[in-house]
Amino acid sequence: MSTGDSKVVLVTGCAKGGIGYEYCKAFAEQNCRVFATDISQRMHDIDLNSSDNMEALELDVSSDESVALAVKKVMSKYGRIDVLVNNAGIGSTGPLAELPLETIRRAWEINTLGQLRVVQQVVPYMASRRSGSIVNIGSVVGKVPTPWAGSYCASKAAVHAMSNTLRVELKPFGIDVVLVVPGAVRSNFGSATVERLGGHDWKLYKDFKEAIAERARASQGSKATDASVFARHVANKVLGPKPPKLISFGHMTGLFAVLSCSPLWVRDLFFSTRFKLNKKL
Repeated sequence: MSTGDSKVVLVTGCAKGGIGYEYCKAFAEQNCRVFATDISQRMHDIDLNSSDNMEALELDVSSDESVALAVKKVMSKYGRIDVLVNNAGIGSTGPLAELPLETIRRAWEINTLGQLRVVQQVVPYMASRRSGSIVNIGSVVGKVPTPWAGSYCASKAAVHAMSNTLRVELKPFGIDVVLVVPGAVRSNFGSATVERLGGHDWKLYKDFKEAIAERARASQGSKATDASVFARHVANKVLGPKPPKLISFGHMTGLFAVLSCSPLWVRDLFFSTRFKLNKKL
């Protein structure tokens, strides 16, 4: 089946209420043919009523078989994937000295290996056509990690490292790699992260329970960037004649840019004060 001049876009993690769903709408508005994907339990949350250019497809980024099957379905229908948006991800909040390794492993499996798993399936098809764009979603905390979210920050730091490597390695094949570094963007991500915290009973850090919960909600303040505004900004840049290597956008990106250039003692003082770690026990 031909799509004419329309680009075929595959987006992961697209349940309604998240940024992935807004990416789908933003690309669909630009006349792209969009595949909105998510795990089977959340497929009913993908709302296709907003555009005729969207199709829902099951894809679990933690499963080799699921990713391979989803990519094959897109290829069999349209013969190409022009843009991959690696958006699927979960929060992972808690002190690293107590957070269960299984919880950390799960975050890495989805946030980090999940992105690479999809890349490895899509790249051969893009390389055969000598064109394509891979959009990996990182985070400001991938460059400047914060207390109480070391697991999540580390998973996103790995995304940054992988993206910077892939950008150079895939250039000979005509494939662009775009690293998106969101600041605070309003979505259901914060509430889902808080909900995931509920099962943890901290021991060493029991006195910090509220500060840890506050970190889980930190990106969802009143000044957070609207997800639809953010997604449209990213789609416009990615679909431009020359996609940028880096898109940094959203509330608090300026603050984190300053922190990234600051001496470590300044950064430590800021975060220890912000997240109630400036006291001796």
